[in-house]
Amino acid sequence: MNIANFPWLTTIILFPIAASLLLPIIPDKDGKTVRWYSLIVGLIDFALIVYAFYTGYDFSNPDLQLVESYPWVPQLGLNWSVGADGLSMPLIILTGFITTLAILAAWPVTFKPKLFFFLILAMYGGQIAVFAVQDMLLFFLVWELELVPIYFLLSIWGGKKRQYAATKFILYTAGGSLFILLSALTMGFYGGTVTFDMQALGLKDFALNLQLLLYSGFLIAYAVKLPIIPLHTWLPDAHGEATAPVHMLLAGILLKMGGYALIRMNAQMLPDAHAYFAPVLVVLGVVNIIYAALTSFAQRNLKRKIAYSSISHMGFVLIGIASFTDLGLSGAVLQMVSHGLIGASLFFLVGATYDRTHTLMLDEMGGVGKRMRKIFAMFTTCSMASLALPGMSGFVAELMIFVGFATSDAYSPTFKVIVIFLMAVGVILTPIYLLSMLREIFYGEENEELVSHQALIDAEPREVFIIACLLIPIIGIGFYPKLLTQMYDATTVQLTARLRDSVPTLTAQKEVQNVSLSAPIIGN
Repeated sequence: MNIANFPWLTTIILFPIAASLLLPIIPDKDGKTVRWYSLIVGLIDFALIVYAFYTGYDFSNPDLQLVESYPWVPQLGLNWSVGADGLSMPLIILTGFITTLAILAAWPVTFKPKLFFFLILAMYGGQIAVFAVQDMLLFFLVWELELVPIYFLLSIWGGKKRQYAATKFILYTAGGSLFILLSALTMGFYGGTVTFDMQALGLKDFALNLQLLLYSGFLIAYAVKLPIIPLHTWLPDAHGEATAPVHMLLAGILLKMGGYALIRMNAQMLPDAHAYFAPVLVVLGVVNIIYAALTSFAQRNLKRKIAYSSISHMGFVLIGIASFTDLGLSGAVLQMVSHGLIGASLFFLVGATYDRTHTLMLDEMGGVGKRMRKIFAMFTTCSMASLALPGMSGFVAELMIFVGFATSDAYSPTFKVIVIFLMAVGVILTPIYLLSMLREIFYGEENEELVSHQALIDAEPREVFIIACLLIPIIGIGFYPKLLTQMYDATTVQLTARLRDSVPTLTAQKEVQNVSLSAPIIGN
């Protein structure tokens, strides 16, 4: 077979799923063989992802690449259709990277290791499929597929309230998924031709009222996953009971599925409705930033504090998507990747700290930095990245969204000033609650009861390696953002142009400018 025609994306999706099916028959007593097998599978799949995009992807092409389409259930018009463009490619790479590190983070798992790693590998393929599939019905199926592993990972390996957290997660996310199915079926059967191909659906001429209705349905579904307040309450509960590797998958990948789908379905396929809903997204983004930051400030549970911090940071994604500028939309994609790296690092360190202190309550900590200096240094560095310190990826992403929205000509100056002021308040709140968190954990007097009962050993080489792997791209993107932005600029520029054409005021301005440019100059 010609390597140029090799089904790379299909292989990348199905390989970890097929490999997970072999786990039950692997002879293993203490889980060592299983975890090494899973890590090798993760590394191979990540290597395939990197190789496929390195050899077969053109950054200057805004359209879908590595496209594969095979009839699956022709009677239903269901095809196995996959492809990647600038929106999906960075997130596919992020999924492979974070999942492989999550497998390494799961090294201490000894309870039912075969089932644990089976779920991780199955989720690996399912999450990549969410970013790659180009058929609406297939998208719904893989969106539902990844819910099952998370439910079992929470309900079996979670904390004391794991059943409650897992049930709440599945109710929220499965309930939201119904809106995807209803909207997809409506779009597929609309007009004379029945199709679920995303490219074909994007070309259909939907009536504006129907677009608004479809946009509302998709927004509800993706608001749960992003998450957007008030459909966010499952996330703190899930993070509060999850283990470190599951934290990394939730913060690093799962939330990005909502942001990606919001761009792919709502903005790209329903641009006229997006012009009406964009101010709503901006307001919801501001609410996310301020409310979640204030709530995080009040949390005494370490996991819940970081969970609300994640919700706050995802508010910037909403504002970037609604900015109608190249810079703002580019910043939204960069923020998703950046937060995936930073969120995964923080939650991994939360898990490492809990393994040593056996408490998540900040009131019960204090002074542990004296005994855990490596964890203290790593926690501080990752917190600096989260509060958008210059030189870190979070700073570049949030600055792009700020400038992109500030220079947008789609909103009135008064509205922009109010939004920018509130965004700035959120940026100010972030270092306050993160630095106070560091102070309560690592500074001050040692908690004698904690120190006397727990062996507060420092980070082991495996933990240092995981954080180093996450910090390298965080700092690399912070100093050289083009490392990432060049991967998707062509796609975001094309999408922004289409979105701007859907805004009547911007279209009128464009027509006036064209008329003035074409008019003869007086006196010539």
